[in-house]
Amino acid sequence: MKIGDILTVKGAFVHTISPDATLQEVVNKLIDSRIGALVVCRRDAAGNEELAGIITDRDILYASATGRRPLDEVKVADVMTVTLITATPDDEVEQVMGLMTNRRIRHLPVLVGGRLAGIISIGDVVKAQHDRLAMENRFMKDYIAG
Repeated sequence: MKIGDILTVKGAFVHTISPDATLQEVVNKLIDSRIGALVVCRRDAAGNEELAGIITDRDILYASATGRRPLDEVKVADVMTVTLITATPDDEVEQVMGLMTNRRIRHLPVLVGGRLAGIISIGDVVKAQHDRLAMENRFMKDYIAG
């Protein structure tokens, strides 16, 4: 199974935010959307979205615990992760699951030709693996019974 298979089921929509937004805006968007991460994008000269980083609920927690300023005074650019680990739709789910586990990453942007094509969470990967194993289990039971 490939990451593209997950995106086919899940969809390719990605919640994004500007690096100039405040952490309070991030919190509001995370809560409103019931998600744990936002991809940070800026507009290039042609008006296209350009990937700049990612900000997660954990980043907000760390900023709250270590910062001395209110969330509405801290910019996303000040706390976002800029060194991104990404996937492509052609990557194998098993490989990406290992990467996410080893690197302790819960959200992974998916890129095609350097452009954002979707995002997956560790929950998406676990669900895909569970569904695959359940299907294999059903086939094996049918084979043994039949």
